[in-house]
Amino acid sequence: MDDNKTDIKDFLAFAYSFYKTVKEYKINLVYEGEITHQIIKAFTSLTETNMEIDEEPTSIQKKVFHVMVESLQNISKHSDHLDTENQRKEGRGVFILGKNNDTYRITTGNVISRSNVESIRNQLTKINNLDKEGLKLFYKKQIKEGRLTQKGGAGLGFIDIAKKTGNKLNFNFLSLNDDYSFFVLTSTISKNI
Repeated sequence: MDDNKTDIKDFLAFAYSFYKTVKEYKINLVYEGEITHQIIKAFTSLTETNMEIDEEPTSIQKKVFHVMVESLQNISKHSDHLDTENQRKEGRGVFILGKNNDTYRITTGNVISRSNVESIRNQLTKINNLDKEGLKLFYKKQIKEGRLTQKGGAGLGFIDIAKKTGNKLNFNFLSLNDDYSFFVLTSTISKNI
């Protein structure tokens, strides 16, 4: 049997399986790769068009755009590199935008150094334990006192996403090897607010 035909059949089976999964989970946009300013601009433009077709209220559109940009910038600025076959993979990640009748979900994933996992987990846990007023005060405190990381962040993006969505941030860290983890963050924007 021709190996090339087998590879094509396997790929087509994968493509169909992926299509079914995307439809089942109501995913509108999936991307893996480098996150640049141009990519962010393209995603927000595409999402704007789709939201206008769906006649989403402007307030929901603004929240979705804001969370998209914050989430994508987080990957762009804070993704660590993982050497793969002597190629550095910085500023790369996964972006998924899904929606159903009640919510938009924005999920991002990127490689981070395992040495950063505990501080990120602690920060996200603290954010999730705060109410609206607590988030406002914590944001102000971070602006005044926040220590910048080596990559320039003081955690304001996470706080801002929590403030904007009014929902808890879902997160997980998946171990890749002794040095790196894959950080997954899901933000939910309710459409009924």
